Amino acid sequence: MHRLITIEEMARLINSTLDIRDKAIITLLAKTGIRRKELITLDVDDIDWVEQSIRLKPTPKRTNRTAFFDDETAFILHRWIRVRESRNAQGTISLFINEQGGRLNRNGVYTAVTKAAEKVGLHNPNSDRMEDHFSPHNCRHWFTTNLRRNGMPREFIQELRGDVRKEAIDIYDHVDLKELRESYLAHIPQLGI
Repeated sequence: MHRLITIEEMARLINSTLDIRDKAIITLLAKTGIRRKELITLDVDDIDWVEQSIRLKPTPKRTNRTAFFDDETAFILHRWIRVRESRNAQGTISLFINEQGGRLNRNGVYTAVTKAAEKVGLHNPNSDRMEDHFSPHNCRHWFTTNLRRNGMPREFIQELRGDVRKEAIDIYDHVDLKELRESYLAHIPQLGI
């Protein structure tokens, strides 16, 4: 079973992460529920600062291409983008870049998350038990579970997650983006970051 950490543990994980890029990665994964592949394909101009949303690239696993973020996430992303400019010698458009200035890859995201989680005792790379590990995917579980626990309607959570739907009648077509965004902002836990 995937490890589910508490809101307090997520806040500690993010607040104790000193590298602003890694802090932005973990915050974005936790606060949007996007997948690792969706995160690494993001470009700076995919961010809509006015609507506090991100336009995701098309993928076979996602039905909804809009991810919302809150003020905490905006604050961290703004900090990362300021630092990113000094690290972006190659002039890449990627939101998250590696030490050489190229697009961050899957392993880079995995390392950023597990390194931070190990530092605060949430990840044990030497354990064979799945519940002793914390990876980028655990952020998606955290996102989903905490929105549900905070009372967000199930169909809104499924729309935010963007899962490919198998139902013949698509009940989620009736979800208004403005209403979805308002519900997201009302239900996403604040971490004090």
